[in-house]
Amino acid sequence: MTVTAYTLAVVLDLFIVFIGARFLLQPRPSAAGYGVPAEPGGDAGAYLTVKGLRDGTLGVLGLALLVFVGARAEAWFMLCAAIIPLVDTLIVLRHGGTKAVAFGVHFATAVVVLVSAGLLFAV
Repeated sequence: MTVTAYTLAVVLDLFIVFIGARFLLQPRPSAAGYGVPAEPGGDAGAYLTVKGLRDGTLGVLGLALLVFVGARAEAWFMLCAAIIPLVDTLIVLRHGGTKAVAFGVHFATAVVVLVSAGLLFAV
């Protein structure tokens, strides 16, 4: 179970680093993938950059906690971080995104992050 817990945590942390990098490098396609596309005429660049920086930083923080502090700290981090995709679910639904993206991407991510937290607490 230890290998599974650590592997899932690392994969999730690296995935959020990837998402952050994608928002920094390809903001508009990333926003569309998030479920709420940026308006073509609007200046959403700053907000999308902030999201990219936030996500990338959280992924790096998760990796640092796992490496330098341990599984219990990472478990608490994952438990707290699960709030983000849960709220993202509501944001997508509230702003006209599809239920498929809201639940299939964001809510499912929250569930996987919570599973990761549970596995880390168990090791």
